[in-house]
Amino acid sequence: MRSLYLRIYLTVVAALALFALVSGWLLQSHLEQERQRDVGRVQERVAAWAELLQRSLPGADAPASEQAEALLDWSARLRLPLALQDAQGRRIGVSETYLRRESEGGPGGRAQTIRLDDGRMLSMMRPQGPRRAGTAPGADGRPPAGTPSWLPPDSGLGLAALLLVLFGAVALGAWPVVRRLTRRLEALKQGVEAFGAGQLQRRVAEDGRDEIAALGASFNQAAARIEALLRSHQSLVANTSHELRSPLARLKMAVAMLDEAPASQRDALRQEIGTNIAELDALVEEVLLASRLDATTTLDRQEPVELLALAAEEGARFQASVQSNVQGAGLRVTGDERLLRRALRNLLENARRYGGEQVDMEVASRGGCVEVQVADRGAGVPEAYRERIFEPFFRLPGHAEREGGVGLGLALVRQIAERHGGSVRCEPREGGGSRFTLALPAA
Repeated sequence: MRSLYLRIYLTVVAALALFALVSGWLLQSHLEQERQRDVGRVQERVAAWAELLQRSLPGADAPASEQAEALLDWSARLRLPLALQDAQGRRIGVSETYLRRESEGGPGGRAQTIRLDDGRMLSMMRPQGPRRAGTAPGADGRPPAGTPSWLPPDSGLGLAALLLVLFGAVALGAWPVVRRLTRRLEALKQGVEAFGAGQLQRRVAEDGRDEIAALGASFNQAAARIEALLRSHQSLVANTSHELRSPLARLKMAVAMLDEAPASQRDALRQEIGTNIAELDALVEEVLLASRLDATTTLDRQEPVELLALAAEEGARFQASVQSNVQGAGLRVTGDERLLRRALRNLLENARRYGGEQVDMEVASRGGCVEVQVADRGAGVPEAYRERIFEPFFRLPGHAEREGGVGLGLALVRQIAERHGGSVRCEPREGGGSRFTLALPAA
């Protein structure tokens, strides 16, 4: 059986059937025990009545009219339907209640006959008390003790029918519940299959607060993450192929001209070839680093890093002034020193390339974070582009022709910051220029 909803439903129905059978058996056993106790009590009472009547009735040699009159008197006293026969079976006397019950027939007309010591036979029927609605008399004319008013006494078919009705009602009610549960699982399965077939925008419903809703939410989160990674990789590949064309074309032209160029121009061509190779090497390195950061959300290395010392080393490479408002452990973060060094270097390179010669750095502790600010005196970044400059391969209009670069430096800074639980932002600098702030959680 391959349908999950049928397996779940049949499991529920089987458990229900087993419960019904066990419950019916226990109820039937209880009723049977109560019936046996009731029969025993009746037999004891009948024996006591018989002994009393045997002592109280006139003897067999008394006139029949006297015996009949005494019988009717005791029938009225005990409120019992009574009949008396002689040793040959001829009826001596009988009460009206006995005759009426005998004429009605059925279980209520059954009598118990006891032979007296003198050979006479005394027949009696249990008195028929007021009957409750919905009950039927037992073998002695009234419902057995312990029998519920809604259950036919001494009736296995009635009990079976009642359990069958209950079973059908519960089974019918369980069907829509089970079907709704498995229908949501089927919808989740269809969504996963569609996503696997290439529909990256496909999502599933997250209705409810149960485990299936949580599973759907987890799938949607994973699907969104995978879609973002694939879109990012597609964009990365497309932009990388575009960026590779320019240095490759220049390199191809320089190599083709090298053999035919005059000796005075060969050094310049070799320098051009070296520059293009270095640009290709930097582009490949940044693409590989960006792909690796996209593929993971955690860091391979977690170690204490003195951010002030790291900023001082990188600032010295670019002749940037470095200031700090705190010294020592207050400027320590936890992370990958190599990636943090790369982030600072990219910020400094960006400031030097687009912001001119004056580059300032400040390392400070603010609100539980360590902030590194790299400021320049360039033309600044328009407000509409202050978020877009952190996108891969995005460059301000006109900058690519003047300053070069491939547009991955600031994107890598954001990736590195996010992998360390931090952020990076661009703000205008007072007096002109831009200020990039890298904020990381303090250790």
